[in-house]
Amino acid sequence: MLVSPVVVGVVATSPRWVHLPLVLLWFVGYLAFFAAGLWLRSGRRARYLPPVRAYALAALPLGAAVLLVRPDLVVWVPLFVPLLLAGLWFASRRQDRSLAGGLVTIVAAVLMTPVVYDAGGGTDRATAWTLTVVLGGYFVGTLFYVKTMIRERDSRTHYRLSVGYHVAVALAMAFVSWWLGVVFGVLAVRAAVLPGRGLTPEQVGVGEIVANLAVVVVALLVV
Repeated sequence: MLVSPVVVGVVATSPRWVHLPLVLLWFVGYLAFFAAGLWLRSGRRARYLPPVRAYALAALPLGAAVLLVRPDLVVWVPLFVPLLLAGLWFASRRQDRSLAGGLVTIVAAVLMTPVVYDAGGGTDRATAWTLTVVLGGYFVGTLFYVKTMIRERDSRTHYRLSVGYHVAVALAMAFVSWWLGVVFGVLAVRAAVLPGRGLTPEQVGVGEIVANLAVVVVALLVV
């Protein structure tokens, strides 16, 4: 989820030097966010604070480098601030792995596609946002699907929600591209058939890598 939006944004335009500090900022920023979440979940114990400081300090020069090369990219910051605050709030309440907490993280992740696209000099906003929606549609489905495979494998409510979501998104993606409709249709079948089959978390993870790659490749080819 961290890599795909960045890769899509770069491939959809072209690599630029600003992408280097921008991508590094994204990964270091995520590590700072993750460390801050652990600190908040721990009840703000002091021993969890040093990684937060270290990653935050590492992010500062990277952010400065991005703004030095492309100061106009600052316009994207207001979109991420409320998502960051919401994510930390969920972490403080130990709800960061809830559906709502997961959705916040997904929205922040897929927003990197238009940011990276913009940094690469892309001008076709429709393409950038369509790619963003496709990735978002996939990752939200993954959130539902993985819960039915692991944490909520005995919940019929989560199963019905997952299957219903996948079917609806597959139909919607078919209007974007026939090929995307096929890919998301396969994901819908997977969401309906695989829960309850006894797959291990490792097997689920490998399946997600393959599915993610298929979505990325097809999206880049047809959008």
